[in-house]
Amino acid sequence: MSEKKAFAALRELSRLSRQSAAGLPAQVDVKPYWSGIGFTLFGKKFVAPMGEVSETLEVPPFTHLPGVKGWVKGVANVRGRLLPITDLAEYFGGKLESGRRSQRVLVLEQGEIYSGLMVDGVYGIQRFPVDEYAPVVRGVDQEALKPYLQGTFLDESTAEPWIVFSPWMLTKDEAFFQAAIA
Repeated sequence: MSEKKAFAALRELSRLSRQSAAGLPAQVDVKPYWSGIGFTLFGKKFVAPMGEVSETLEVPPFTHLPGVKGWVKGVANVRGRLLPITDLAEYFGGKLESGRRSQRVLVLEQGEIYSGLMVDGVYGIQRFPVDEYAPVVRGVDQEALKPYLQGTFLDESTAEPWIVFSPWMLTKDEAFFQAAIA
């Protein structure tokens, strides 16, 4: 076969391939999402920003401490580190509503802060379209909780609100570290 015939055959093959090839899919606009760790407290759904919770645990065995406020449940040994356990509901003047089996601990670790917040339950990672965010929070009766709330996301599938709670804002509050009984 001559070079001209071979080149013509390759050109024809290329043309036929392009003619029968499927087109690329249309580019769909990418919808940005916000992620956080979902949990329940006071019968409501909350979500903590992803970077503010380092892990979630079942409530570990802990040792009660004398001379501390009731919301400090004790200290647990977690992989060789002492983790203070705080009952988040009691800190805000309420009670955990679930039984011990479904309660979980949100572990906060930022700089020198290593602390656990006990909540009624954890839903795991939750994702919300950024455009579903509203800076307004409604339906929260605990006034003490409001300074740590940052807005609401609406669950597209259930139309339920998820309230954004910032554990880091809680750790910046001096009252959170005043655990001793005066």
